[in-house]
Amino acid sequence: MGSVFDGSKRFAGLRSVLLAAFCGVLWWVYAVNRRDRGPLIVADETATAPGVFKLTHIYRHGVHEWYQMHQRLDVTDNFVQEAGAMYRMLRTAAAADADSEDDNDGRDYTEWTSSAKFQTDNPFAFRFKLKSSLIQMARPRERDPELLSSSVHGNADDVDILRHWTVEDDVVAPDISDKDTVISLALMSSNAYVQIPHTGKWRNLTTPWNETESPNFGWDGEGLRGHIFYNEVENTVVLSIKGTSAQGLPGSGEDETTASDKLNDNLLFSCCCARVSYLWATVCGCYIKSLTCDESCVEAELRRKDRYYSAVSEIYRDVYLQYPNATIWLTGHSLGGALASLLARTFGQPAVTFEAPGELLAAKRLHLPFPPGLPSHLEGVWHFGHTADPIFMGTCNGASSTCSIAGYAMETACHTGKVCIYDVVKDKGWHVNILNHKIHTVIDKILDDYEEVALCEEPEPCVDCYNWNFWRNRDEDPSSTSSSTSTSTSTSTSTTSTTTATATTSTCVGYNWWGFCTEWGRVPPQMTR
Repeated sequence: MGSVFDGSKRFAGLRSVLLAAFCGVLWWVYAVNRRDRGPLIVADETATAPGVFKLTHIYRHGVHEWYQMHQRLDVTDNFVQEAGAMYRMLRTAAAADADSEDDNDGRDYTEWTSSAKFQTDNPFAFRFKLKSSLIQMARPRERDPELLSSSVHGNADDVDILRHWTVEDDVVAPDISDKDTVISLALMSSNAYVQIPHTGKWRNLTTPWNETESPNFGWDGEGLRGHIFYNEVENTVVLSIKGTSAQGLPGSGEDETTASDKLNDNLLFSCCCARVSYLWATVCGCYIKSLTCDESCVEAELRRKDRYYSAVSEIYRDVYLQYPNATIWLTGHSLGGALASLLARTFGQPAVTFEAPGELLAAKRLHLPFPPGLPSHLEGVWHFGHTADPIFMGTCNGASSTCSIAGYAMETACHTGKVCIYDVVKDKGWHVNILNHKIHTVIDKILDDYEEVALCEEPEPCVDCYNWNFWRNRDEDPSSTSSSTSTSTSTSTSTTSTTTATATTSTCVGYNWWGFCTEWGRVPPQMTR
C-alpha cells in the first residue's frame, strides 16, 4: 500500500509539473502572439480606454473657387456600418480588377495596409493605441487660432509671434520611442486616404453656402481632407491630414484631389512656382527671369485663402473650437505630413510626419518661428522617413526624375524639427524608387519590420535653392537685394494694377506648349487678404 501510495504521489507530482509546463507554454504563445499583434486592434468595448483612439469626425475644406466651403462629417455608428460595407465592396472590386486580364488603372481604392497584422474589414471602425510622454517644448501661451490668425492671414512681417511664446516642461506628446505608437500614427495617416464617397451627412460650417452639392468639391474634388481621432479618457485629439493623390505617379489615382494637390505640391516644394525650365508652366506669377524670383509674391501665394495652408489652418481652427481643452497632435503622410508640420510650428502643437517633403523653405516663407528665437531642441516636430524614398530625401528632381516627368517640381530637401531616418539602402539593399514613398510600404516593410524605432536627430545643415536670387519686390533695385534659400520653380510674371478702390493681382491662367503665358486672369482681392 505504501509503495502504491508513494507511486501515486510521484505521478500526481509529475502531472502537476507537466500541467504547469503546458500552461507556461500556452502563456508564452499568447504573450508572443499579443506582442506580435501589438495593441493596435482594440475591441469596441475598450474604445474609451486610456490611450485608445477612434475616428470621430472627417473634415473637408474647398480650395480654388470653392475655398469658402468647409464641411464636417460626424462619424456615427450608422456611418461606420455604411462605410464599412462600401469599403468591402471596393476591396472586392479591386481584387477582381487585379485578377482580370482586362486593363485596369492600377489604383488602390481601399488605401489600407496589406499587413495581416493590421487587417480590418472596416478602417473606419479601427481602434488605435498610442502612448504619450512629457516633453519640454516652446509654444504659444495662448493657442487659440483666433489670437494667432494674424500669423496665418495677416502681414507676416508685422507679426511678432515669438513675443507670445514660452517654454513648457510638461507638454503631452506622442511617445516616438514606442514602435506601436509610431505605427498607429502611420495608420492614421493611411486612414485619411481611404475613399468612401457619397456616404454620411456633411454639416456646413461656413456661410454663405451654396446648398447645391458640386461635383468639383468634396471627396473626389478640389479640396483638403482631415480625419479626427479622439480619446475621451485622456481628452486627446489626433488630426490626420490627407497627402497627395498623385497624377502620373505609379499606383496613384486621378479621380481624387489630384489637381489641387499637384498645384500645392509645386507651390510649397519648389523654388519659384515650379519654374524648372522654359518648358514648364508655373503655378503662380512670381518668376522674374533666369534663377530670379519675387519672394514677396511667392509668400503671398502661399497665404492665399484658396491654398492648402489656409485651408488646413481653418480645419485646425474648427478642431480647436470643438475640443477647446484637449491635447492636440498632428500627423500626415507626404504632403499631409508637411502641412501637419507647418500647423505644428504655427500653433505650437506636436507633430509626427511620414515621408514628408522638405518643408523648411515653405515654413520660412510663411514666417513661422525658427531658431535661435525658437531653439531646435524645444521643437515638437518629428519626420519619419527612409533613404530609398527620393521625395523624402529631396532627390526626386532633375529632368529624368519620375517627379519631373509627372509634372511635380519637388525641389526641396531640408526639414524642420528632427528627422528619424531608416537607412534601408544600407540595411536592406533597397534601391531609390518613387514606389517606396507609399504609406503602405512604409508601414509594412519598414516601421513594422524594424525591431527598433529610428533615432530622431536634428537634420544636417541644409540649404534649398542655393543658386536662386530672391527679390523682396520685383520692382526693387537688384543691387540692394540679397540671395535667399529656396529650390527651383515658377514660370511667367505677374503685374499689379491699382485702382482707386482696391488692388487686384494679375496672374497667368493660360500657357502655350513652350510655357509662355498666353492668358492672364485676376486673383480676387479677398483671396489675398
